[in-house]
Amino acid sequence: METAVESAGAVLAAAQHRPVCVVGLGLIGGSLLRAATDAGRQAWGASASTTTAEKAAADGYDVAASVDEALARAAAEDALVVLAVPLTALEDVLAVVAREAPHCRLTDVTSVKQPVAEAVLRRAPGTRFVGGHPMTGTEFSGWDAGSLQLFHEKVWVVATEDDADLEVWVDVAALALACGSVVVPAAGDEHDLAVARISHLPHLLAAVLAAVGADGGELALALAAGSFTDGTRVAATRPELTAAMCEGNRSALLSSLDDALGRLGAARGSLASTGGLLSTLTAGHEGREALDGARRARREVRIDLEGTPGEFLENMRELGRTGGRVIGWTSEALDAADEALGALEG
Repeated sequence: METAVESAGAVLAAAQHRPVCVVGLGLIGGSLLRAATDAGRQAWGASASTTTAEKAAADGYDVAASVDEALARAAAEDALVVLAVPLTALEDVLAVVAREAPHCRLTDVTSVKQPVAEAVLRRAPGTRFVGGHPMTGTEFSGWDAGSLQLFHEKVWVVATEDDADLEVWVDVAALALACGSVVVPAAGDEHDLAVARISHLPHLLAAVLAAVGADGGELALALAAGSFTDGTRVAATRPELTAAMCEGNRSALLSSLDDALGRLGAARGSLASTGGLLSTLTAGHEGREALDGARRARREVRIDLEGTPGEFLENMRELGRTGGRVIGWTSEALDAADEALGALEG
């Protein structure tokens, strides 16, 4: 009889060698195809853009002739399909997934999780979907902007819902680790609330700051130094991509924006009435110190792959809530995977 450890080992062994199909070869998708291939995975991609597909193929990567062809191959080879398309294109791509690979292992790299999960449920309900979100990127876009190192030492969120498919969860986590990332487990709604504050709101504030600075005229722009450049970097992102990201998380972003506007209003009131900004600046200083402290903090915990699925998923969510990250597999888990792989090959 197969033991639980052997079963977990087989799941991990399969996840570490599972083929990867990347749909969408822009900054994130293109970097993922590069990183997965470099990690030794069998990986191929597809793009709706002929120009992009030709560039990727010219650089030596395995690129299908069409999205349909890539997904049909994924279904035949039991690959993990990664959707790396803008949120505005997701519904159309999911329709192709439902037609060509209706029961595939599926994840995504989109910056919101609940809207994506809802779209998958509507358009491709038979897929084994576990959402993902690599917390990385630049202000540039397209295949040429991609980088083999884009995911190195970055956070990759893996959605950890009560009904998550544990095999696919391990597939997504294994891909993230293979690309050099660390994994933060999080429920989709908690993820969306968090990224509204630390990703989507900064994009809006950067846009406002860049516009205010530019309105200062040529002298203001000539004097712009590090604080202005750093604060406006993401405003160089293509506006339609930022709009899709922010509008896709509308409810959570509105709450965060209200918080920011309230703080700015309080700062203006203090400056106008007393000339004092110390309270606002102190809160900001403490917030930045908290970020630096969180990045320095290190603690080692072990999460057992055994136990009930519900226990495992709740343990993982709590790990994420408390600032924890999955940085790799234990030696015991890897030994079990090696044994399982050897048995399969034998």
